[in-house]
Amino acid sequence: MTKNLDLQQIFSWLLADGMVEKPGVKAFYTQAQGILRNTAGSMHPLCAVAHCKILSSKPPHKQLTLDVLTEWLAQRARLPLYRIDPLKIDFTRVADVMSASYAARFNILPVEITADTLTVATADPFALEWEQEIARISRRSIRRVIANPLDIAQYTAQFFALAKSIKNASKSTGQDLALRNNFEQLVEMGKTNRQVDANDQHVINIVDWLWQYAFEQRASDIHLEPKRDIGNIRFRIDGVLHQVYQVPAVVMIAMTARIKLLGRMDVIEKRRPQDGRIKTRTAGGQEIELRLSTLPTAFGEKLVMRIFDPDVVVKTLPELGFPADDAARWDALTQRPHGIILVTGPTGSGKTTTLYTTLKALATSEVNVCTVEDPIEMVEASFNQMQVQPGIELSFADGVRALMRQDPDIIMVGEIRDLATAEMAIQAALTGHLVLSTLHTNDAPSAVMRLLELGVPYYLLEATVIGIMAQRLVRTLCPDCKEPGGELADDLWQGIGGIWNLPKPDHVYRPVGCPECRQTGFRGRTGIYELLTVTEPFNALVKEATDITALRKQAMADGMKPLRIAGAWKVMEGVTTAEEVLKVTAALG
Repeated sequence: MTKNLDLQQIFSWLLADGMVEKPGVKAFYTQAQGILRNTAGSMHPLCAVAHCKILSSKPPHKQLTLDVLTEWLAQRARLPLYRIDPLKIDFTRVADVMSASYAARFNILPVEITADTLTVATADPFALEWEQEIARISRRSIRRVIANPLDIAQYTAQFFALAKSIKNASKSTGQDLALRNNFEQLVEMGKTNRQVDANDQHVINIVDWLWQYAFEQRASDIHLEPKRDIGNIRFRIDGVLHQVYQVPAVVMIAMTARIKLLGRMDVIEKRRPQDGRIKTRTAGGQEIELRLSTLPTAFGEKLVMRIFDPDVVVKTLPELGFPADDAARWDALTQRPHGIILVTGPTGSGKTTTLYTTLKALATSEVNVCTVEDPIEMVEASFNQMQVQPGIELSFADGVRALMRQDPDIIMVGEIRDLATAEMAIQAALTGHLVLSTLHTNDAPSAVMRLLELGVPYYLLEATVIGIMAQRLVRTLCPDCKEPGGELADDLWQGIGGIWNLPKPDHVYRPVGCPECRQTGFRGRTGIYELLTVTEPFNALVKEATDITALRKQAMADGMKPLRIAGAWKVMEGVTTAEEVLKVTAALG
């Protein structure tokens, strides 16, 4: 039997397997036929069945979505189900096996290639006329797997087009480099060639694909890392770096030049770090901002693009992960007319997101919100934002001094790095302004010790600092596939909830993995917070220059829940895992 799937065959199998009931089959068949006619036969019949939104006759009566139907078809055909993960496919190599037109003709896609075996994804398990020909051409045995027909169509178009662009870009850029020969050091020659590389249509296609692909994968950062002969492309997704692809070194040089050109950076200068920014749009039309940073390395310029989603600043505190009581205490602090509020944590812990979300809520038409940042993370129309410029001696301290003359109500200082900046922030708070800033410390009480170490007198801290919050980001379990994981080990629970003697939950959830989370079991991140509100007893300990342990004890007596306790509550709520909490709070001991 070597024929393409058709609706009649699909519905007869669904009926035979008890997936649908006989009384409703005719109506669903007619509906699916109409859907296929409207698409002039271009739609895969399995997609037409999925559009009917049929509920399975088998408990728990799930809707027969395309993923469910694909899994059912794999079981029917007795072939493995394959989830196409573009992060794990070397599309240049698999595109060498066949042409794009051949793959589209038979609705197949090569997904894995080894010395002896070629794995080919198909949604027509009984259409086999291509198999012998591909086995002969590739000189490998064929392993057929079943994949979602929409994924096959999407990635066939993407992989073959991108592989062609990379090959053509590599060829043209390689010719340019060969022409330069020993004249690489000549600036004028370099200017001409680099400009040509950056505007090559193949390079433009690769860069456009890279951005759209990063947006689809929910990446927060894109890394272009040059090596000796190749360039690595990596995405940071949910805080974890993933290898995406490798391109020839000459192609990465051209990609970097293209992106620098769009970011209005100096394309010729490669010896010093540079910063820039680009605004672009997703395939759905949403505006996205990219912050660019280059770094000279042994093999060329490393480029990192940080992706900023403008929807982040319109989230509420609970959406960021704040518990209700901490959100209420934070709101009370930010409504104070003057004082200093500090947010602490390592790089990448979400401090800027918290501050932007807070400022966005505070920036009404009656309030003047001014910021001084290095760099400006996201351009926001409701703020007055200033960029630190060390080259012209415009530091954080100079920026705050200038803002003081701009009649501000609220000032946000990107980071307190030195005594001069701390003193200007304190001066602003003493003269009736609300100041928000960040520090790099492990927990909230340590921020006080850090300011004392910078040289700030204790009596100025007592007069100005009203609240300190430390935070971390933990990966959240995928809601589509998480499942109860049994009882938590006593020693593991003791590590996160023991200090407050929290009752161990009867069961916790564990990651499983599904297409929605790329088989990782995690999707997205949420914040865990410890909020210290400064009280008179706490200030008394600061005055005595006591140790950090006494400060922590007093802060907890005043209502602060430590970061690990905040994480323990997330575990009890089924939001994350104990292992994830311990990993992100490891520095706390």
